[in-house]
Amino acid sequence: MKGQWRDWGLAGKLLWLIAGIFMAGCAGPGRTTALPREDLAVPDIQSRIYAYPQQGQSATQQDRDYYECYLWAADQSGFDPSSPVLAPHQRVTVAMEPAPGRDTAVGAVTGGVLGAVVSGPRHSGEGFIVGAVAGALLGAVSDGARQEQAAALQDRQDEQVRQYNAALERRAADYRRALKACLTGRGYRVR
Repeated sequence: MKGQWRDWGLAGKLLWLIAGIFMAGCAGPGRTTALPREDLAVPDIQSRIYAYPQQGQSATQQDRDYYECYLWAADQSGFDPSSPVLAPHQRVTVAMEPAPGRDTAVGAVTGGVLGAVVSGPRHSGEGFIVGAVAGALLGAVSDGARQEQAAALQDRQDEQVRQYNAALERRAADYRRALKACLTGRGYRVR
């Protein structure tokens, strides 16, 4: 059995080394996780307008007019300033699992062990080093691909939040216009 490794030759040993390194990479690509994110800006939606009665409306009539116009403007615009906009738990960031660098370390260890085994007893140290370097390189490629995937996912998530915020601001502007039109029609000067 001991002489059997010498019969494989360098090409056979390299084949075993490469196969072992790729088998070590079969643990799976990991996953990405959404975590709360604090740095995304929640838009400061200004929905308040000021209306002054020009026809001597009483305070009760003003409250009623404002409430009816509020309901009408919310229905027309699809925006309700009393509903929550974007809660903090809805802001997310993408985190990679397992931690960056894990595949590089696993590849180096696995490659080193396989390199030592394949190279035979007299050259096990050299085989370990060659295998560790090859495994680390393959692991680094895997880590880099996972980081790129997480960055792309984060970019898509950020773009969705930006689009949501822009649409929300458009609906808020529509709400303000509708509310102003309603109150103006009921005899108020609106700013």
